[in-house]
Amino acid sequence: MTRRILTVALAAAMSLVASAQKPGQPSWLSDAVVYQIYPSSFQDSDGNGIGDLPGIASRLEYIKSVGVTAIWMNPIFVSGWTDGGYDVIDFYKVDPRFGTNTDLVNLVEKAHSLGIKVILDLVAGHSSDQSEWFKQSQEAANLRYSDYYIWPSFKPEMPASDGPQDYYALMNSSAGIISKFVKSDAPRGPYYIKNFFDTQPALNFGFANPDPEHPWEQAVDAPGPMAMRRELKNIMQFWMDKGVDGFRVDMAASLVKNDFDKSATIKLWKEDLAKWFHENYPENLLIAEWFNPSQSIAADFNIDFFCHDGTYNYSTLFFYNRRGRGAGNGPVYPYFDLEGKGELKTWYDLYTFQYEAVKGKGYVSMPSGNHDFNRLCDGARTSTDQLKVAMTFFLTMPGVPFMYYGDEIGLKHIAGVPAVEGGGGRCGTRIPMLWDSSENAGFSTAATEKLYLPQDPDPSRRTVESELADPNSLLNYVKRLLELRKEFKALGADADWKLVSSLEQPYPMIYQRGEGESRCLVVINPSAKQVSAAIPTEGVQPKVIGGTGKKQSYKAGKTEDKIIAAGCSATIYKF
Repeated sequence: MTRRILTVALAAAMSLVASAQKPGQPSWLSDAVVYQIYPSSFQDSDGNGIGDLPGIASRLEYIKSVGVTAIWMNPIFVSGWTDGGYDVIDFYKVDPRFGTNTDLVNLVEKAHSLGIKVILDLVAGHSSDQSEWFKQSQEAANLRYSDYYIWPSFKPEMPASDGPQDYYALMNSSAGIISKFVKSDAPRGPYYIKNFFDTQPALNFGFANPDPEHPWEQAVDAPGPMAMRRELKNIMQFWMDKGVDGFRVDMAASLVKNDFDKSATIKLWKEDLAKWFHENYPENLLIAEWFNPSQSIAADFNIDFFCHDGTYNYSTLFFYNRRGRGAGNGPVYPYFDLEGKGELKTWYDLYTFQYEAVKGKGYVSMPSGNHDFNRLCDGARTSTDQLKVAMTFFLTMPGVPFMYYGDEIGLKHIAGVPAVEGGGGRCGTRIPMLWDSSENAGFSTAATEKLYLPQDPDPSRRTVESELADPNSLLNYVKRLLELRKEFKALGADADWKLVSSLEQPYPMIYQRGEGESRCLVVINPSAKQVSAAIPTEGVQPKVIGGTGKKQSYKAGKTEDKIIAAGCSATIYKF
């Protein structure tokens, strides 16, 4: 009898724990901190000037010491290298530049021994034109891989601008469908459809509304698209069965064509791919590069990004001279700039919509940067104080934090570096990591001119070695922030968030984390000037638990509390 009561009590307790977790969420995700690594630029172990998997494995202790619990690596599979690894030739094999499949398994095992999860980058929407799949598909219909790709028999004309735009927005792109038709002399047909570069033929997951006039438009449940789904599951299963902990899915919204509202793509993930993933690997992570969490979380992803692309982005916070803004009117200042001429409303409206749309279901995550846009340390925002203020924001917001390698030491964006492997202007954000004062800053023993990309040439550049030695460095500050986030659940992924300062007076930005007795208040002032604000009273004098340490004051009142924030400062209060 006693045993039965104990069993029932235990089951009830487990039920309560389970109900507190978000549906489909790995148990470790609420406390996760993800570190993105561009493999070619992180650590070279064999002296050829290009980073590799053994190099990454050799730096895992450092990564753990920062407070990171998971790494996400950009594509490591065999590639044609026309788009930084995003043109995959063989999804089942590590590219020799990075090592072998065994090197990856060894990295995963070492990472797990340190309590670090390993996330791979999955290019789901296209392959390389050098893939054996594509080579066979070019030959004829009715072969194994024939319908893995889309082979139009003719090139439709662009619809009139005032008429139906059935082809104009293929793949959520601003480019017309006509630009996606690539001329081919293959026996299979005169054209194939690409996703981005000509070397990246689109994989065939079908069309949302197949046009009978276009015989190449297969339905999403046609044999070809269904075979493609099975292949994608096979790829994921192959790597997860070797210990990999999940995937970040490149351009996850691009799979179904002519799917303007993304309903067919959402259904594809929710009812098949993501459903299969969560049922078979419930402790593994599925991250979308969708840039619209309200859609991707509905598609059953765990996380989506709110950063540089799409309608929902944070460009007004961090980007200088934004596209389409400030033309002829002088420079456009982002919010995080010493001039204090930025605004919050644009970002706030976009972010609030997404945050409320997915709250309790998944995460909106704002990364400190990534491989496709300028680094945080860029333009007029390069001082340690400025970067501390920005990192305070990133690491005290809800959602799962993502840090781009080097952002924890203030690695600079270097404009004008040579473009390699299709990177174009993005190469300035992919420069090699700076570890110490040795040759090539400890990245590689290769001759400097043989490095994958040039490093920051500044003689006073920050390195991990110099940052660790300075108690007031950005790196040590980031470590303290992550310790605070771990110690105080009010600063964590799941705690509530609300802006309490005025949008009409954007400096300082003040937001509350948590609810009830567990509350924190974060005060951010990226401008160079001292600023003050009044907020509705919290009814108690808070305690400072973190921040940049600059002069600040908080005076609790009966109806309102008055806050003074020093120039370029951040303060975290606990109630």
